[in-house]
This record gives sequence, C-alpha cells and structure tokens, in this order.
Amino acid sequence: MPPRSDVLAPRASVSRTQRETRNGHRGAAILLTGLPAAGKSTLAQALHAELFARGLHSVVLDGDGLRVGLNRDLGFSDADRLENIRRASELAALLVENGQIVILAMIAPLAELREVFASRLGDDYREVWCSASLAVCEQRDPKGHYARARRGELPGFTGISAPYEPPVQASLVLDSGAQSVDACLDRLLTWLGECSVLPRT
Repeated sequence: MPPRSDVLAPRASVSRTQRETRNGHRGAAILLTGLPAAGKSTLAQALHAELFARGLHSVVLDGDGLRVGLNRDLGFSDADRLENIRRASELAALLVENGQIVILAMIAPLAELREVFASRLGDDYREVWCSASLAVCEQRDPKGHYARARRGELPGFTGISAPYEPPVQASLVLDSGAQSVDACLDRLLTWLGECSVLPRT
C-alpha cells in the first residue's frame, strides 16, 4: 500500500541536538553484518554492556529478536528479507533521531539490503563486517542451523544455499573468527572514538 500523502510526522518537542547534548554522544547506527554464527550478536551485546557501563545510551536491534517480534510475519523470500531490513532501518532511524547509538546485529547478506540502511540512515550509518569464515561459523554452529541446512532442512540458509556478499567498503572489518570478543570489542570501541560516534576518553 503506498503511503498517504496527507500524513505528516509530528514535530518533536525535544530536538536531536538537545538529546545528544544531554547524552554526551551523537546518535548513530552501527550494522554488525556477517555470516550466521560470525559473532554478531555476542559482539553487539558486549558493546551494549560497555556503553551502558560508561553511561552512554544504546540499544541493540538483533535480527533474531526482530523476527520473533516486530517482523514475525515475515519469511525468508527475497521480498520478505527486503521488508525485514526496511523495517529495521526505519526503527533504527527513529532511535538515532532520539540520540541513541543503535547496534544492529543482522546478517543483511546482500549488498542491496545493506544499501537500504545506508540510504535511510545516511551519515549516521556505519557498517562493520564480522568476517569469520564459513568454516569457522559452521564449526561453531551454536543453533545447529548449519547442520540442518546441510541436510536440506533449512532452504535458503545464508552461507549454504543462499549467498552472503562480503561488504566491499565496510567502515571496519573485524576478524571475529580468529580474534576474541574482547579484542574485537577493543578495536570497535577505538574506532567508534576515531569516527566521533563516541566521545574521546
């Protein structure tokens, strides 16, 4: 259904600048993309906990969490994958406008899907590739999904029967297959300071 032309978003009583000033940091959206079991969710939660400990305002939008709630009506067809990303990008944009650091832990396997985030979020968007190899991710297989996909029980599973297109211009690449969560987190925090998402310490 096309959007109605007579619907306008209400004007906020508190501006983004006011929120960012009070929060002590800018709003931003950070996509952690990678294969299933690349460590995206683990790293997202580690970053969230560290930001909370520093008194900073962040929220995690996890792909699995969105699919059991906001996006539970969506499957894994091409159209549903696109709608999954579109909804996540709109939610992220709303939270960024409210001064939050939004940590998106989502596979977003195709360049065209990640472009949805880039187009919607503009200068507020940062793309981080958790570059664990397929072999490492399949060895981890914490949910048993790779094994099921190999048996043909999960059609369209990213990395096995559906493609993952590595980002060609990721803002940051983390070898989450070889490096520890703490090492990845340290590099991520340093980089977020370098690109002025986080205040310099």
